[in-house]
Amino acid sequence: MNDTTPLKPKKSVALSGVLAGNTALCTVGRTGNDLHYRGYDILEIAEKCEFEEIAFLLIYGKLPSSAELAGYKARLKALRGLPAAVRTVLEALPAAAHPMDVLRTGVSALGCILPEKDDHLAAGAREIADRLIASLGSMLTYWYHFSHSGERIHTETGDDSIGAHFLHLLHRRPPPADWVRAMHTSLILYAEHEFNASTFAARVIAGTGSDLYSAIAGAIGALRGPKHGGANETALVIQQRYEGADQAEADIRARVANKEVIIGFGHPVYTIADPRNEVIKEVARRLARAAGDLRRFEIADRIEAVMRETKNMFANLDWFSAVAYNMMGIPTEMFTPLFVIARTTGWAAHVIEQRADGKIIRPAANYIGPENLKFVPIDRRT
Repeated sequence: MNDTTPLKPKKSVALSGVLAGNTALCTVGRTGNDLHYRGYDILEIAEKCEFEEIAFLLIYGKLPSSAELAGYKARLKALRGLPAAVRTVLEALPAAAHPMDVLRTGVSALGCILPEKDDHLAAGAREIADRLIASLGSMLTYWYHFSHSGERIHTETGDDSIGAHFLHLLHRRPPPADWVRAMHTSLILYAEHEFNASTFAARVIAGTGSDLYSAIAGAIGALRGPKHGGANETALVIQQRYEGADQAEADIRARVANKEVIIGFGHPVYTIADPRNEVIKEVARRLARAAGDLRRFEIADRIEAVMRETKNMFANLDWFSAVAYNMMGIPTEMFTPLFVIARTTGWAAHVIEQRADGKIIRPAANYIGPENLKFVPIDRRT
């Protein structure tokens, strides 16, 4: 199959296969199992690059030189702090709040305190994007520690990367090198994915002329829905049902026979495989081996094999991301917020691109309601 051959739309997805705009940012599944960021194959960059390189690629349009990367990382380090008013807002949120709601609220609060200029120039949008990807982890962990233990943590660390910074704040100690590399790879894999639901939501908001913060908050709201985000959280819940791989296989076979849907398999666009899966699976395997505990990985691996055999369904990125994040001690409810930290790079790049396009997005609807009803005044209605 060549790169221009249209794939068969999936009936379970509304508007599947319908072209809704142009982008130079990403291609997904043109051959059934490929992903490229600005022309770069995900399989070539996911394990070789740092996340900040890919953030720069998406937001600024090219891979950075060594000097540019060093300067960019220094800039991001300087943006990790939170304004006092944002900390006050985060402190008002209860421990029972969903972390996705915390990030949505934090973005809105930051947008009130440091609003985007009305000119909406690309340079200003890129500055805001940098501040967001640098400080979203600070927002999440500041709220987490304050709401759960009353501790007001200092969010500015000397860690060299966004992933290391997040892990340091979460666990209150510098993370090991293999965890930092795992975070680089996982964040790269989640960074961009063409016109998915949250990205399209961000582009719709951008098309109205709204500000970047509103577009990112709207995208978080779309990712909050379980049909889009949250699959990595559900994947871990499934995996944690079982004490071992044999028990997992027997139960999954029974559930498949009973026509139960198993989250973490299949994809709205990919038809052959999710190319990100082979990368994150190896990340999960390495973390499990380093920890000397392969049980969770082996359960996930066995379920993957059963789903391929019984349903011819492939694991998507979320399936082994759950294993990897769990091995790094990340609370399950923070899995999708990590998705947000990564995907904010893609969202921001799409907002900038949509603004350059200059069009409002206003599709038509197929009306299926009643026709030509006779109006009845209110005093004659029964």
